[in-house]
Amino acid sequence: MAVNPQSGGGLRPVDLARAHGLSAQAVRNYEAAGILPAAARTASGYRVYTRLHARALTAFLALVAGHGHGTAAAVLRSVNEGAPDEAFRLIDESHAQLLDDRRTLEAVTGALRDLVPEPLEGPPGPTGGFVGALAAELGIRPATLRKWERAGLVRPRRDPVTGYRRYDEADVRDARLAHQLRRGGYPLERIASVIAQVRSAGGVEPLEAALREWHDRVSARGRAMVAGAAELETYLRAQERDEEKATA
Repeated sequence: MAVNPQSGGGLRPVDLARAHGLSAQAVRNYEAAGILPAAARTASGYRVYTRLHARALTAFLALVAGHGHGTAAAVLRSVNEGAPDEAFRLIDESHAQLLDDRRTLEAVTGALRDLVPEPLEGPPGPTGGFVGALAAELGIRPATLRKWERAGLVRPRRDPVTGYRRYDEADVRDARLAHQLRRGGYPLERIASVIAQVRSAGGVEPLEAALREWHDRVSARGRAMVAGAAELETYLRAQERDEEKATA
């Protein structure tokens, strides 16, 4: 990283920017937002950054990859304001969300794996079975299926002759998926979003590719969190060393 000799060994905004692939204005904006510590000024009013600012910027950019811009900014602000415990709490919340996402992914993957087509018992028909047959297959009450219908998890048609609900192949698939996820403790709202993805993907098979992409994103985010934690620890140690020098 280039050093400006006129700044007494300090770094100009452009020096910090180039080293991180940013614009000088972005660096100034990060300082204004509290992501970087306040910079000293020369007699003529120019900002003078230090290696500590470079550490802070490196930590911030690393945290963004795993936690997102908002959380990463809040973490750096907390550290720079002398409130590291708040920074750690924010990181804990982000890790908890990732764990929740991972568990949801595992539940959905497992549920889809268990969706083995089976013939429905009951009155024959080209479009599927009635509510009693499907409820009996899943081991639930017909009232539960009607509740799922109100929540949008299943969308049975009405038999034109009897007026009874009739569940076609897609409805059976959705009911089985809902049943698997409910057994895993997932709320109806989350199940509805998963089933909406299955429908938009055109079935379970196309969704498998989306699940693989979801798995890759979760894994990449987890690794980015590890890398961000390492850079944040480096910044915290550099901050402590500077404070020790200032009080020596």
